[in-house]
Amino acid sequence: MTDHAQPDLPAPLRDRREKLDRLISEGIQPYVAHFKRTHTIAEALALLASSAGDEGAGPVTVAGRLMVKRGQGGMAFGELQDATGRVQLVAQRDKLGERQHERFLQLDAGDIVGVTGRVAPTRRGEPSVWIESFCLLSKSLRPLPEKYHGLKDVETRYRQRYVDLIVNPEVRDVFAGRARIVSAIRRLMDAKGYLEVETPVLHDLPGGGHAKPFVTHYNVSVGGMERVYEIGRVFRNEGLSPKYNPEFTMLESYEAYADYHDVMTLVEEIVVAGAQAAERPLLTSYQGRAIDLTPPFRRARMVDLVREATGRDLSGEALMEAYEDAVEPNLWEPTFVTDYPVEVSPLASRRTDDPRFVERFELVATGRELGNAFTELTDPVDQRSRFELQAAARAAGDDEAHPFDEDYVRALEYGLPPTGGLGLGIDRLVMLLLDQPSIRDVIAFPQLKERNEEEG
Repeated sequence: MTDHAQPDLPAPLRDRREKLDRLISEGIQPYVAHFKRTHTIAEALALLASSAGDEGAGPVTVAGRLMVKRGQGGMAFGELQDATGRVQLVAQRDKLGERQHERFLQLDAGDIVGVTGRVAPTRRGEPSVWIESFCLLSKSLRPLPEKYHGLKDVETRYRQRYVDLIVNPEVRDVFAGRARIVSAIRRLMDAKGYLEVETPVLHDLPGGGHAKPFVTHYNVSVGGMERVYEIGRVFRNEGLSPKYNPEFTMLESYEAYADYHDVMTLVEEIVVAGAQAAERPLLTSYQGRAIDLTPPFRRARMVDLVREATGRDLSGEALMEAYEDAVEPNLWEPTFVTDYPVEVSPLASRRTDDPRFVERFELVATGRELGNAFTELTDPVDQRSRFELQAAARAAGDDEAHPFDEDYVRALEYGLPPTGGLGLGIDRLVMLLLDQPSIRDVIAFPQLKERNEEEG
């Protein structure tokens, strides 16, 4: 017999390994490769709801994780969970027989089991599966967090998301909501005639902080694809915080013969579609504070916002610094902040009435940037000049400056139509729509700092 007990382990872990050895010695396979269920738990409960009288319906075969188990004389009860919900299990000694009933009692919370039986209410009206037979499908060797306290430690929840998803149903709801939001955005973009494309994740040149969206999609637009989008992972060395994760998901889109005003309308439609998918009203709240997501969103020039906050008329990088310090953290309601300094916007078209500024906006809500967009610069001569300035700044130590991209200038020389481009942070939008305080709450497996000590 294989000895899994490992006497140096803590007692709860050692006990489960001893049970594993006993199962194997009795010829019971503790890790089953195949099992067919006839119903999900939600389907089984719906079958019961549609049946007449107290006899119930079935039999059904369901499978999932045993979350709770308790014994009471000749009856034992459990709670089975799958991706669709939970249902009570009822194990009767006179129904299962002494040996099988005892084996049910030997199951642990966390074990994955398959169960066949009728689904019917108990005398107290609790919908239940009355077990006729059951099968251990996968023996759990680690106990779940204590029932009434669950997995609450935030650091552990992020590092062991698999346990977080098991014991905290509201976490599963967040990721189901995220999936619905992303699907709704895709449906909207498809319905508006955008073509989804895939571009390289790895680039020869890094994208600078002020150069989002990345330039890859422009080459597609130069090639004659007039409406394109991509939802994909991107990477930046931003550090870790409730607002930042080094890898995140972004929607990028480009539309020929559109400008940044057209993109504002698109963004408003995306937010509304996402809110509907998340089943959130537009007049809602975020972290206990009211917020109105009803279009049209406020539009305000950066210079005006900075003047209101500081009383100063600024331009160039000084304007950007004052905005980031004094304005952006205080913008709660959705606001399109427009007309950025040309010095921090190397890929955007200049305003014809004031070439110190470009046709660019960022959508800001709850003090965070959600999206960045601009009327694309289509003049290859101007673009070359701006790249040269960026390259000089980079050589002088500005890591955020954009490197010179000769291939992109070459593409522009073939001719890019007037184009509106957008980069929208999916994670931050999901945070807002699902009322989550940290970006790590909406990324299934967020990046975390390494622990010095060994994981338990």
